[in-house]
Parts: sequence; C-alpha cells; structure tokens
Amino acid sequence: MSVEYYRKRLIDLRAQVTKEREAKKKDNAYYADLVKRATSPSSKASYRKQKIDHAASHDRRIESLKREIERTNDSLKRERERAKKK
Repeated sequence: MSVEYYRKRLIDLRAQVTKEREAKKKDNAYYADLVKRATSPSSKASYRKQKIDHAASHDRRIESLKREIERTNDSLKRERERAKKK
C-alpha cells in the first residue's frame, strides 16, 4: 500500500472517531430525556440501563477506532521506511 493510502485512512478514521463521539453525546441526551420524562420507577431504571449500555457500546467503538489508528500509523511508518530504501 502507498503512503497516500495510509494518510487518507488516518483522516477517515479520525473522522469516524469524531462521529462516534457526537453519536454518544446525542444518545446520552436522548436517554437522559427519556429518564426525565418516565413516570414509573421501573421504566426509569430501564432507560438508565439502556443509556449505560449504549454509552459503553460507543466507548468500545471509539477504543477500537483508536487501536486501528495506531495500527495505521505503524503501517505508515513502515511504508515510509520501505520507500526510503528504494
């Protein structure tokens, strides 16, 4: 793969991380509103649990993207070294 490919991949991955963070904020606000409007204690508890589960899911996705960024950075470094040897 080329250096340009890895640069573009890094830009795309960083954009995905930003999107995922925004989605997390949006979901948290949505579930906080549901909890606020809920009338029964059981529905409030259910919404709180869903909020926690969705936030954890977003966190896992963000961490996965961060690891992918690290791998791409390593690949980019290797590709630059290989290009220098030519």
